[in-house]
Amino acid sequence: MLCYMLVTITVCLAQNSSPIDSRKKLSGIIHDNFADGAKQYKVLKSATPPDSFPRTYNPQTGKSVNSNSGWWCSGFYPGTLLYLYEQTGDQSLYNEAVRMLGLLQKEQYNKGTHDLGFMMYCSFGNANRIKPLPEYKEILLNSAKSLSTRFNPTIGCIKSWDSKNPSDFLVIIDNMMNLELLFEETKATGDSSFYKIAVTHANTTMNNHFRSDYSSYHVLNYDMTTGSVKEKKTAQGYANESAWARGQAWGLYGYTVCYRETKDVRYLQQAQHIAAFILKHPNLPADKIPYWDFNAPDIPNAPRDASAAAIMASALLELSQYTKSKDAREYRDVATTIIQNLSAPAYKAAAGTNGGFILEHSVGHKPANSEVDVPLTYADYYFIEACKRYKEMYK
Repeated sequence: MLCYMLVTITVCLAQNSSPIDSRKKLSGIIHDNFADGAKQYKVLKSATPPDSFPRTYNPQTGKSVNSNSGWWCSGFYPGTLLYLYEQTGDQSLYNEAVRMLGLLQKEQYNKGTHDLGFMMYCSFGNANRIKPLPEYKEILLNSAKSLSTRFNPTIGCIKSWDSKNPSDFLVIIDNMMNLELLFEETKATGDSSFYKIAVTHANTTMNNHFRSDYSSYHVLNYDMTTGSVKEKKTAQGYANESAWARGQAWGLYGYTVCYRETKDVRYLQQAQHIAAFILKHPNLPADKIPYWDFNAPDIPNAPRDASAAAIMASALLELSQYTKSKDAREYRDVATTIIQNLSAPAYKAAAGTNGGFILEHSVGHKPANSEVDVPLTYADYYFIEACKRYKEMYK
C-alpha cells in the first residue's frame, strides 16, 4: 500500500501538471524541507549530549544513539547543520555547527580511518566553502595528509579496514566517497600527490570492484605483497554476489565526483553504467526508494533504505548536468521522484518526532542486525544536499 500511494502521488503530479508547475510544486516542498529540517535539528541538538555526535534513534525504545568524534559518521551532523543554515539563514544552526567542529577538529590527525572524507570534508569542507577561515584550510590539508598515509602504491588503493592478517589489504566501495577531499586539497594547495592518489584509487577500484553488469562488490581483499585480488565479498550486503543498495549509490556518487574533478570520460561512463544498473534493475521499486539490497531474499517485504535513495538522488542530479542525452532527463526525473517520495509522510518524520532526525527508514548493517529501519545522519545529509542541488538547478 505504501509503494502504491507514493507512486500514485508521483504519477498524478506528472499527468496533471506542466513541467514548470511540477518544478514549482517541488520547489515549495523543498522549501518546507529546509524549514522543517531546521526545526528537527534543533530537537536533535537538544536530545544529544554536548560532547557527543548524533548517530541514530530507536523508534521502538525512544532512545537516541550517539558517538564520539572518531565514528565515521561524525561529520554529517555539522554538515547538515551547515546546509540548513545556508538555506534558512538561522544563525543558531551555524553556531551549533561551529561548536561541533571544535569537537571534531582533532580527527584531522586520525590515520586509523579511511573515512576522513565523510568526517572532515562534509563538515569542514562545507564550513570553509560558506565562511572560509585559515584554520579550516589547515585542518582540511592535515586531513588529506592523514588519509594519504593509508594509500599503498603496490595495491593502488587507500586501505579501508585493518585486518588481523598482515597479508590482507581490505578496500570497500564506500572509499570512493573519500576521494573528494583529496581532489579539493590538490586545488587548494597545488600538491598533485593528492590527485594522483585519488585517481589511482579510482582506477584500481574501477578495474576490480565491479561485475560485468556494473554492480559492485562491497569488499575486496588484496594481497599486500603482490597487489592481486584475493577475495571479493560483502560485509553489509545480503551475500557476496548480491548488490548492496548503498554500495551501488556510493559508487554512483564517487565516479560522478571523479568526472567532475578530472573530466576523464572513463569516469563519466562508469557513473552512467552504474546508474543504468540501478535504474533498470527489476527490483528497483516504482517509487525509486531501493530495498536495502537489490537481491534481498524477502523482496517485496525487505526493508527500504532511505539513505541509499538520498545518495542516489544527489548523485543523479549532478550526473544529469554532465550527460547530453535522454539519460540526463531520466536522471533528473528519478531524482525528482526520490525527493518527492522522501518528502512525503511515509519517509519524512513529523515535527518533533524521530529523535529530531529528518528521515525515517534507513538501513545501516542488516546482516549484523544493526541500525535497521531507523534514521541515520547520512540519510539526512544527502537528502538535504539533494534538495539543495535541485533548488540550484532550477533557481
